[in-house]
Amino acid sequence: MKTSHFLSTQDWSRNSLDALLDQAREFRSSKQGTALQGKSIALLFFNPSMRTRTSFELGAHQLGGKAIVLAPGKDAWPIEFEVGAVMDGDTEEHIAEVARVLSRYVDLIGVRAFPKFQDWSVDREDKVIHAFARHSTVPVINMETITHPCQELAHIMALQQHLGADLKRRKYVLTWTYHPQPLNTAVANSALQIATRYGMDVTLLCPTEDYLLDPRYMDFARENAAANGGSVTVSHDIESAYRDADVVYAKSWGAIPYFGRWEQEKPIRDAHRHFIVDEAKMALTRKALFSHCLPLRRNVKATDAVMDSPSCIAIDEAENRLHVQKALMAALAKPGMGNGE
Repeated sequence: MKTSHFLSTQDWSRNSLDALLDQAREFRSSKQGTALQGKSIALLFFNPSMRTRTSFELGAHQLGGKAIVLAPGKDAWPIEFEVGAVMDGDTEEHIAEVARVLSRYVDLIGVRAFPKFQDWSVDREDKVIHAFARHSTVPVINMETITHPCQELAHIMALQQHLGADLKRRKYVLTWTYHPQPLNTAVANSALQIATRYGMDVTLLCPTEDYLLDPRYMDFARENAAANGGSVTVSHDIESAYRDADVVYAKSWGAIPYFGRWEQEKPIRDAHRHFIVDEAKMALTRKALFSHCLPLRRNVKATDAVMDSPSCIAIDEAENRLHVQKALMAALAKPGMGNGE
């Protein structure tokens, strides 16, 4: 029996995603349930977390399950992921054993592992999450790596709350924003994927071509748009991008051509602080909704006025993480979804 994982929304049909969202809306209305009664999930955090840890741990509890939180290299042994590695360094055990042992203990495994930010040709392979999926005999959930599929579902759920179920042809602006440090492209990759999956007219707004996303995700977006009646446009012009938008989604990310050479990228990033989401830009829209995955540096990525406005749905989106992840865990924990012993 093949084990079902949730590594990317691209791997799931639109009908399956819609079913998860329908279940999430039920969980929003009624928090408690028994879908995970007697079941457990191991949550492995290779990076810090606030919303992800809280929502997964609490979600498992509300459905009658148990969450085991592990931080490899801190409260658990450091893990080796390379095939054929001679383990005479800092790592103590191999993923081949870790994933199989955890599969004997728990019903689900969640993994949060950011890129190393040294070599994008290596990071884009997403080795950590794929190694878990390869060796695990229970379903594996991506809690953010180089994509953030749980955030995608929470985001779409929030948009549907405010705009209705049919998002097709709504103008959606995914805008790069300044940040003093280069950040992961995960949320931007995911926003591009899910907005096009739901047929929106997506404008990717970024300072220069250096800030285009990996071709894999640009291609996914174009394929999704063609299949779902939407479109994808790249713009470097703030005013035309914002004009008549229905949704503005902000995120900062590092320029892939400078991956691992951030000091060389810094002058470009610093020259585009004006990409901040402010009242003047939002005034160009059709009273657009504004959101961000959080955490957000106020008055760096977006102004206080934007964050505190009625059009900001970032808190709704954050709340929805709890609901969609409960729906996801409940779906994956059903008999027949994995082949753990």
